[in-house]
Amino acid sequence: MDPFERLRDGSRWMWSLGDYGDLARYLQPHAEALAAIVDIRPATRVLDVAAGNGNFSIAAAQRGAYVTASDLTPKMIELGRARTAAEGLNIDWQEADAEQLPYPDDHYDVVASVFGAMFAPRPERVAAELFRVTKPGGVVAMANYARAGFLGSFSDLLISYSLAPPGGVELPSPFAWGDQAEVQRRFAGKTSSLRLESRTIRFAFPSMDAGFHFWERTNPPLMALKMMLPSERYQQLRTEGAELMRATNGATDGSLVLDSEYLSVVAYKSQR
Repeated sequence: MDPFERLRDGSRWMWSLGDYGDLARYLQPHAEALAAIVDIRPATRVLDVAAGNGNFSIAAAQRGAYVTASDLTPKMIELGRARTAAEGLNIDWQEADAEQLPYPDDHYDVVASVFGAMFAPRPERVAAELFRVTKPGGVVAMANYARAGFLGSFSDLLISYSLAPPGGVELPSPFAWGDQAEVQRRFAGKTSSLRLESRTIRFAFPSMDAGFHFWERTNPPLMALKMMLPSERYQQLRTEGAELMRATNGATDGSLVLDSEYLSVVAYKSQR
């Protein structure tokens, strides 16, 4: 089997793990902020790529947009449909791969991805697809985790305990999408205007234990490692994770505050 097919299958399985809805509540304000930045208006045609359970899709639909929400993982589609139906929003949910979007060229006014498409293994394909399906003069918008802060360090820790990718494939870090110079390189020749802004996302918990239990419940890579690693090896990972949280804790009152940087990306597709 093609190693990238195996990666896709593994991603579908991994991202179906955990209580994503609990994590999405922390991400929702940042999806809403991105929707405000790109000034979505009634009748705007929007595509949400790697939509999760629909934070950006909901923000766009509430502004009157016609929204298609796509995700690689059937579990996310199920969660998103249930959530948006409960909120009475007419959003079209479809399974789709960010590296090969099943949509026509030059079709959408806004194509966005909030902490989603950054995890696809081939970023050059992602960049090409995001712009391909966007109308000339339309907007490609992203929110991407950066290396600075807790999440970048936590990801490095998880990678140190992970198995090598299938077929010996070398994968770029998803967090490279949070580097301004790298986004400029990936979008070169595709955009007439590019606005990049570093922002911060905060995860706050009443205690260290509550914080670690949150990540064990909501973080798919950590949950996958818990299932695959021998017990002693996982306990070692757990100990190092707790030490990392203590080292990056921004609180001094016994609670836990973990800050991470992310990059807000707004790019206008070049006119032809």
